Amino acid sequence: MHQLILGGARSGKSRLAEQLAAASGLPVTYIATSQPMDGELNERVRLHRQRRPAHWGLVEEPLALAGALARLALPGQCLLVDCLTLWLTNLLMLGDEARLQAECQALLDGLPGWPGEIVFVSNETGLGVVPLGELTRRYVDHAGLLHQALAERCHRVVLTVAGLPLTLKGPAL
Repeated sequence: MHQLILGGARSGKSRLAEQLAAASGLPVTYIATSQPMDGELNERVRLHRQRRPAHWGLVEEPLALAGALARLALPGQCLLVDCLTLWLTNLLMLGDEARLQAECQALLDGLPGWPGEIVFVSNETGLGVVPLGELTRRYVDHAGLLHQALAERCHRVVLTVAGLPLTLKGPAL
């Protein structure tokens, strides 16, 4: 099953995704997309590491996510990708629109054929005001379009608010 877990900052989406991965009963590989560049993000990464079981695998991939998924997706394996919006930010910051489009398309094209369980975590950014800055507007637009396309392809889509999951598509939790 492929799942998309959406939510705002500190909504409980990563914790829910970790619970789903653990409950799969499969070996889990955590695919981290962040590039911790400041103390606050370093602290978030530390907390995520503390929460994860020590026996889970870890792959850090800030840019070539589809390539990592193509290599790692196997029957009887669970992949947890945290998070798509950090991955998207990394690509946006490169300033290479062609690479951004190619990476997103590779993810969308590959997903239906990848075996095993895949749980994606992403920040829902479309519930607030329209950002004033051009880069931030591009980020929100790209994230919204990516979420729509992934939601079409995933078996389950869950919105997490205040630690509570609301199933939008697929089997209820």
